[in-house]
Amino acid sequence: MTATTATTALTGTTKTYTPTSSASASTDAKSSLTTTDASEQQDKFLKLLVAQMNNQDPMSPMDNAQMTSQIAQINTVSGIAQLNDTMKSMSTQMSAMQVLQAGNLVGHSVLVEGDKLAVSADGKTGAGGFDLAGKAADVQVQVLTTGGRVIDTLSMGALEAGQHSFQVDASAYPSGTPLRFQAVASNGTTAVTSTLLMQDKVMAVGSGTDGLTLTLQGNGVKSYSSVRSVL
Repeated sequence: MTATTATTALTGTTKTYTPTSSASASTDAKSSLTTTDASEQQDKFLKLLVAQMNNQDPMSPMDNAQMTSQIAQINTVSGIAQLNDTMKSMSTQMSAMQVLQAGNLVGHSVLVEGDKLAVSADGKTGAGGFDLAGKAADVQVQVLTTGGRVIDTLSMGALEAGQHSFQVDASAYPSGTPLRFQAVASNGTTAVTSTLLMQDKVMAVGSGTDGLTLTLQGNGVKSYSSVRSVL
């Protein structure tokens, strides 16, 4: 901003005024408002306390413990208000730091819940993953069309509980057609529950009401907590 020079008509004295930026003025106003509110609360409390002491029954004056308790209460309220302001400031700073750190994920692949088969750029490899709820004696991954027709089956044998990934030869699959997959796991005649995990690429990071968010190429905006693995 440009400083303004003004000359006093009576004395001929020249003074220079530098306007304050709106952002700085707004910050100062908020700070002043918070300080004023806290000061006003304490001032009102002290006035009420003095009025109470002036109008107390001389035969039954206020107990020292009561006065001390009331003073402690107003100090506690003021302290809690200051603590809340501090915690809000720390929360804002933490959110900003998380977004900056998560920026390193842009361009990387992650595993999130989904059944879409990720096919490489050259169309030769398909990939995905799943999370088994328990140990399975036999696990098979089936590749399906969007209509549900099975076009390939990959046998993975016996697997322990937990997260697993797979790759299949996709060179013979229909090109330009979205494909799905499913994991069929069992122990004899007993089925083992599995959660399907698809590969997706992080395009951007951000912050929302639910915390840190990731913008994925195939799944749109997802919370960071929905990411199972970073590849």
